[in-house]
Amino acid sequence: MAESPEALHARIVASVGADGRLPMTPAQSWDVFPWEVVDGAMVPKVLAEPLAAEVPRMGEPGGPDCSACVGEAGTLLWENEAWTLRPMPRGGLPLVLMLEPKEHLDITDLSDEQAAEVGRLQVWLTRIMSGLENVGRVHVMRVGDGSAHLHLWLICRPARFAGILGSFAVEWDDMLPPTPEETWLADQRTVARKLALHDGRSLVG
Repeated sequence: MAESPEALHARIVASVGADGRLPMTPAQSWDVFPWEVVDGAMVPKVLAEPLAAEVPRMGEPGGPDCSACVGEAGTLLWENEAWTLRPMPRGGLPLVLMLEPKEHLDITDLSDEQAAEVGRLQVWLTRIMSGLENVGRVHVMRVGDGSAHLHLWLICRPARFAGILGSFAVEWDDMLPPTPEETWLADQRTVARKLALHDGRSLVG
């Protein structure tokens, strides 16, 4: 059970005060962060000229090794014959999970049968994670610019916070105080156990 909105708000107030501001997201220092402050106003950055070629992603020829294939992706929660599920590092959102194929495939490489399977897994996971108490919505996201190994994000946002909605909910994960570890681990176990009722096996107690 994710912590209640009231408990989360109380932790924010305890961290920065009732009128305080949370720290800026580390994304502000990324080259791809699209805004900058000029003369006191936030404005879009000026785009540089196009590169001569796309930069190789992780797992592509000329790029870094694929972290999923070399076993550096982290602890698994669940698996079946073809797919794995793992948690992303604990942040301020209730739970962020990553669904990946065991085989080194991007989304465009999936067969029709694999596409159907990942579709079912996404739906099952969204239902399960949406059923966690105090989760307002589950976002499913695929970006794919960092790694050639397909990785689908499943992102729980906290319930009843009008300022934590849509695609910007992801930014709050780095800014909110980390969710309590005991709650975070319990929700992982719940998701893995319930997904195993459909397919595969849970890898956590």
